[in-house]
Amino acid sequence: MTVHFSSRVDISAPNPIAAAEAQAKADGIALGKLNDSNPTRHGLAPALVPSIYTADPRGPHGARKALASFLSTDAHTIDASDLYLLSSTSEAYSWLIKLLCDPGDAVLAPKPGYPLIESIARLEGVETVEYQLQFDGSWFIDTAAIADLLNSAEGARIRALIVINPNNPSGSYVKPSEREALVRLCQSHGIALIADEVFYDYSLEPFPGNARLAGEQDVLTFALDGFSKMLAAPHAKVGWIQVSGPAEDVAEAKRRLDVIADDYLPMSDIIAAMIPDLLAAAPGQTARTAARVRGNLTRLHELLAADPNGLVSVLRAEGGWNVLLRVPSVIDENDLILGLIEHHRISGQPGYFFDMTANGYLAISLLPEPEEFEHNVRAVLEEVAAQLGA
Repeated sequence: MTVHFSSRVDISAPNPIAAAEAQAKADGIALGKLNDSNPTRHGLAPALVPSIYTADPRGPHGARKALASFLSTDAHTIDASDLYLLSSTSEAYSWLIKLLCDPGDAVLAPKPGYPLIESIARLEGVETVEYQLQFDGSWFIDTAAIADLLNSAEGARIRALIVINPNNPSGSYVKPSEREALVRLCQSHGIALIADEVFYDYSLEPFPGNARLAGEQDVLTFALDGFSKMLAAPHAKVGWIQVSGPAEDVAEAKRRLDVIADDYLPMSDIIAAMIPDLLAAAPGQTARTAARVRGNLTRLHELLAADPNGLVSVLRAEGGWNVLLRVPSVIDENDLILGLIEHHRISGQPGYFFDMTANGYLAISLLPEPEEFEHNVRAVLEEVAAQLGA
């Protein structure tokens, strides 16, 4: 089935002047412009910024080429033309919803999940339809339930399926069998796959066989990633979209995505110039952060096992920076957080922040320094025991 694209993106035929300019460019002819009002081409750029401004809507080619080389593997070579640079994965969601959805359309998004997707979709006049991750000793995607949603009357409005690989906060990767089923569903219903893989490299307790969805060839796929998680630096605001899938769908998607990118202007050359150096630092920084979160997870297991009350457990976390603690459901999640604030001067995020379907969950970060992390865990154990009178 053909992928639906938004009518909001104007890809009407260019006027004769624009067509002639494009042909001249294709023929290698450099045209002068009577209306060239770019000061960088007239000796007016300040010394602090590059003197040449490259108006490539996908982002400066040199930076995308460096990124493509970094992302390529022995099994799969990535073309720089399939990459779009932008400020963040949040902006990427906004662009892709513009690309795929008209106002009133919908996207499928996982729950539990981070509320960002719903918020961005709402700003675009688009709804989110939730599909639940299920837990039975480990997390899994109920692909049969997604099929039911797509086959329902509501399914006619759904334009994309969003997967977080691994999910936040559940930490679950997309399993190989789930991937196969999701790709088939997207194919049969003519919808795109959006894969947010910012936490992919932070494996904790994974099952075998997991893989990135980036580069998926059987369905139109937009893979999102960025420096915010790769470098463990939220202020490193560089994200990217990698487009893959059947050639015809990819070509049409990029033709339309170029319009959106051009309207928002490409990434700054000033920032893009730093990308090769940031990529060089990425493996070491990712390894350093991964060692921290794995060490804290190991210590968490030790602290929970040594707790004489045995009231708190941790759900298996396959990847990411956060884990979900399970506390007795007789404790109200708000009461637990308020108790931590009052007695331990610590706040947190209860499970309902992530639309968990039952009471009794608490998200905890694995990033703090070991001493602070242990202090946080002990505070939770003490507060739970106090609230139960243990």
